[in-house]
Amino acid sequence: MLLFVISFAALCTAAARPPLSYLENHFTADNESEEVRSAAIKRLLEVFGMEDPPAIHRHKQPPQYMLDLYNTVADVDGVTKDPYLLEGNTVRSFFDKLRSEQVEFRFNLSTVARTEKILTAELHLFKLQPLAPLTFNRHHFCQVSVYQLLDTSKNNKTQDKKLLSSRLIPVHSAGWEVFTITQAVRSWMIDEGSNMGLHVVVRTLGGSQMDQKLIRFASGRNHHQSKQPMLVLFTDDGRRRSTSLENPNDTTAISSLPQAPMSGPSSRSTRSLDYSEEEGVSLPCQRLPLYVDFEEIGWSGWIVSPRGYNAYHCKGSCPFPLGQNMRPTNHATVQSIINALKLIKGIEKPCCVPDKLFSINLLYFDDAENVVLKQYNDMVAGSCGCH
Repeated sequence: MLLFVISFAALCTAAARPPLSYLENHFTADNESEEVRSAAIKRLLEVFGMEDPPAIHRHKQPPQYMLDLYNTVADVDGVTKDPYLLEGNTVRSFFDKLRSEQVEFRFNLSTVARTEKILTAELHLFKLQPLAPLTFNRHHFCQVSVYQLLDTSKNNKTQDKKLLSSRLIPVHSAGWEVFTITQAVRSWMIDEGSNMGLHVVVRTLGGSQMDQKLIRFASGRNHHQSKQPMLVLFTDDGRRRSTSLENPNDTTAISSLPQAPMSGPSSRSTRSLDYSEEEGVSLPCQRLPLYVDFEEIGWSGWIVSPRGYNAYHCKGSCPFPLGQNMRPTNHATVQSIINALKLIKGIEKPCCVPDKLFSINLLYFDDAENVVLKQYNDMVAGSCGCH
């Protein structure tokens, strides 16, 4: 884990091309070949599900919904609170591209990989306060229906739209209304050319057209970005689930081993200490801090949250006999005995490695300025043991 995170920091600097930093100096001093560097950068980007680092969007503001969702599923360091809170491992948000005066919307889904499984798709519309006085309004509820617009030129279709979602909402209310449109998005992913957009119709309970002064939804053209129509996709990119699905807030497992003090961005000197070499003693297997700072590696321009995270690493000896506080596997215990008795030549002592790993969450801008929330598995060493 230690080697991975150090490589993570150095390689991302090369990928994002920030101003010269100590990480780039480290690469220059090592005189690593361009071939090895390019291959390593490519592999690192694959770990994060990217071909290239996204463009930088320093002045863009992410939707409040995505910020709230991130804070729900992740702690202050980005570590997943509960792996079952989020449906799938990716949430994507898209703003309306039509920006029409009519209640029609279209979303560009070209950044969604065809391999991603669409789990749920939601249309988020912000309902504004009625313009007409409510005292003279006899309507208290209205029927809001969302239709998928169809391309009638294909397959001799006679219908120009298809009902996706319909429900009653109070006329006097204001705020976000959410409609499920999963069926439409799945069809668009199969045939991108079939994406003709969405159409929203508002009627009275009697079926007649509703007065637009009573029911209004914010549009991308005339209203603040915080109220713009938005499509939210919950998807799964097919990556394996984390090898450890325990709750990271459960400290019972990690309290049995010695723990070094927590480390944040301001204590880099503490993070870099080699405890055993400095003190001249061999410390038992333990978890030590290893903070990854996204600003230092040149990723802060497109990552919204977190600014960095503590990946931790495992270090220390696994001396014979292995106690239960070392969290040894049965295999490690047998290996320790064989090593101590020197029964077989070349058998080393067990190693101190992570035995519990947690996922982290990144909230970031993609190349199309869409905000994405994504979980990455096995990024934090939750505890260490002798294996």
